[in-house]
Amino acid sequence: MKSALVTGGSSGIGLALARMLQDDGFGLTLVARRPDKLAEAAGELGAESFAANVADESACVEAVAKHVESWGGMDVLVNSAGLGIGGNFGTLDAKKIDLQLDVNLRGTFAITRAALPHLRASNGFILTLASIAGTIPVPGLSIYGATKAALISWTSSLNREEAENGVRATALCPAFVATPMTDWTGLPAEEMIQPEDVVELARVLLRLSPRARVPSIVIERVGDEV
Repeated sequence: MKSALVTGGSSGIGLALARMLQDDGFGLTLVARRPDKLAEAAGELGAESFAANVADESACVEAVAKHVESWGGMDVLVNSAGLGIGGNFGTLDAKKIDLQLDVNLRGTFAITRAALPHLRASNGFILTLASIAGTIPVPGLSIYGATKAALISWTSSLNREEAENGVRATALCPAFVATPMTDWTGLPAEEMIQPEDVVELARVLLRLSPRARVPSIVIERVGDEV
C-alpha cells in the first residue's frame, strides 16, 4: 500500500492534502503539535498519528520510524508544518525569529532527512509548503518570507542531489489561502485561494510520469497586483 506522512496534518492545507491522499488510496501518518486536533483529524481519515513539535529533531526521527513501522515504507512526504509571526524586523523579538527558523526550516530539514532513505527506496515525492512570500517582498513578514525563500532554494538543490535516487520534490508557493492561519488578514474566505486549489495542483504533481519534475509552483491570488 502506498503511504504518506503529512506534517501539519491536523488543519489547514496539511489536512486538505491529507484528505486528498486518503481519497487516492494512501495510508497516512499525520504529525502535528496539538494532540486534540491531531486525534480528531486522524480519526476522520483512519490515519496513524504522532503528536510532535517538528522543531524537535528526535521527534522527527521518531515520527518517520513510526510511519515506516506502520506502513512498511514511505512514498510521499508532505512538509506542511509551519508558522508565520508578523512584525517589523527591526523590533521583532529574537525568540519569534528563532521559532520561525526552527519550525519552518529546521523541522522541515530534520524530517526530510530522516525520510530520505525510505523515499529513495520508493522513488518517492516530497511536497513542501512554501509561500509566495518567498518570492516577493512582504513587509511585516520578513522572517517568514526568508524561511520560505530558503525552502524554495533547498527544494531545487534537493532535486539535483536526489535525481539519481529517483526522488522528486516540489515547493508549493501560494498567496493567501483560506485557512485559520490567514484569519488575521481580514479578507473574506471567498476572496482567497481555496485549499482545494492547492490540493488539485498537488494531485497533478503526484500523477506526473517519473521523468517529469516541477521544482516550484507559485499560486497568485487574483486581486494581488505586485
